[in-house]
Amino acid sequence: MADEQSGVPDSTAVRVALWRAMHVQVDPPPHVLEDDIGLRLAAPGEGWRERPDMDPRGTSGFRAAIVARARFIEDLVAEQIGQGVTQYVVLGAGLDTFVQRRPEFASRVRVFEIDQPETQAWKRRRLTDLGYGVPDWLRLVPVDFEAGGDWWEQLSEAGFDPRLPAVVVCTGVTMYLTKEATGATLRRLAGLAPGSTLAMTFMLPTELVDAADRPAFEATKPRAQASGTPFISFYAPHEILALARESGFKDAQHVAGTTLAARYFAGRSDGLRPSSGEDLVVATT
Repeated sequence: MADEQSGVPDSTAVRVALWRAMHVQVDPPPHVLEDDIGLRLAAPGEGWRERPDMDPRGTSGFRAAIVARARFIEDLVAEQIGQGVTQYVVLGAGLDTFVQRRPEFASRVRVFEIDQPETQAWKRRRLTDLGYGVPDWLRLVPVDFEAGGDWWEQLSEAGFDPRLPAVVVCTGVTMYLTKEATGATLRRLAGLAPGSTLAMTFMLPTELVDAADRPAFEATKPRAQASGTPFISFYAPHEILALARESGFKDAQHVAGTTLAARYFAGRSDGLRPSSGEDLVVATT
């Protein structure tokens, strides 16, 4: 999504990019993910680390959660590419930088990044300005969701082959969509070629969030509302799993945020850990 006037990605996409950069700048190694390219794309200007939402301590849990999910996705995508999958689709790509940071994997597949037309035009300009360019195997797919754009049709026109397996990723999106819209997306994706994989994040209801994280979790809701991107949908794990299976996926597994915390943050001397509230579903055709 992007601001209609300037084409700059919305504040949520920029915040995610800045948190990923903050992880490298303020957290000691080992770093779960190293990404400063998103910061270069966003070019927030001097003083960006003084923003309230960049407070190193106050937002550490959210920062850790963002890099944990990004690392999980990248591990999954690398695994799928290693198994021969040749198509990678990112729904709501925003300031995703996988192509620029991991060319050893990205250049082996065709990558389709789907987002609003303004965002895609802005990102194309920024990639060109920074010298990265847009290689032939990266397809920036503009879809005007607000005008009812058909992302599946646009994806096909960009060269996606529905006969071949793909890995599809959708992070930080479902909380902004109605459950009907997410269900429609799942039904469409369940028709992907056999051997395809979907990884999608979803937000938990407050009562399923760890008690220690609930105050900060609840505090994000009015801020999201005020920024024009209110949270609409929350899912218990059994609910999203049922939705994926009913949509036609052969298998669906729940990946809890606590699993990512144990996998990527165990034994850290600084005590950094992801806040709870967002989990993943990984479904296969």
